[in-house]
Amino acid sequence: MKKVSLNLTLILSFVTILFSMTACNQDKKTAVAGDLPPGTHAVSVIEAIQTSNYTYLQVFENNEKYWIAVAKQEAKTGDVIYFTNAMEMNDFKSKELNRTFPSILFVNDPSPTPPSEKKMGQSPGKITAQRLTEISVEPLKDGITISELFKNKSNYAEKTVKIRGVVVKYNQNIMSKNWAHIQDGTESGGSYDLTVTTMDALEEGSVVTFEGVIRLDKDFGAGYAYDVIMEDAKAIEVKTSGDASL
Repeated sequence: MKKVSLNLTLILSFVTILFSMTACNQDKKTAVAGDLPPGTHAVSVIEAIQTSNYTYLQVFENNEKYWIAVAKQEAKTGDVIYFTNAMEMNDFKSKELNRTFPSILFVNDPSPTPPSEKKMGQSPGKITAQRLTEISVEPLKDGITISELFKNKSNYAEKTVKIRGVVVKYNQNIMSKNWAHIQDGTESGGSYDLTVTTMDALEEGSVVTFEGVIRLDKDFGAGYAYDVIMEDAKAIEVKTSGDASL
């Protein structure tokens, strides 16, 4: 009788251990497509939190858990999401959740299917960045906001102005320039993203005050055409994302 009880105890212990191992590994399995283009992330959703504008997702990739945010969409545990274009924000506070994420990636191109090589080759200087509606950068006393610029763009043509925003996209050394896309939480007529060319080295997620010349209807060729652009800008102040009012 004691031998039977002992065997039963061992079996139950083994089953418990096996169940625990399986549960722990459930969020670590990502069924992803093979032969992904370089720079493609394939993540498995562990947890989804919905807000009015964003879906916050805890995901798993390459034995690592982290948080991403995408424009509001349906998502559930086990879903696989592919992306190539994301901006990291450090110490980002979601006002709606009243929660600070030490690190979170804002993803511009989430997709349930892997990107094609053609999409990967699109012009890096001409993008449509996801609008980060929770950004609220303190305006400059001696500068303008993105909404003011786009609303009265003809008033600023060929003038040197100051503007502050979060760098949501940054590409180096294209046509001998560095290209930054900034947002400050304001918009006018659906325009919320300003392209800035500069020689300064920057990081995505930084809050930067630029001083540069506003030009209208600028066409560089090769798909680089802009209704409004700031050129030859100097980064006169750079702060980490944690220093912004978000």
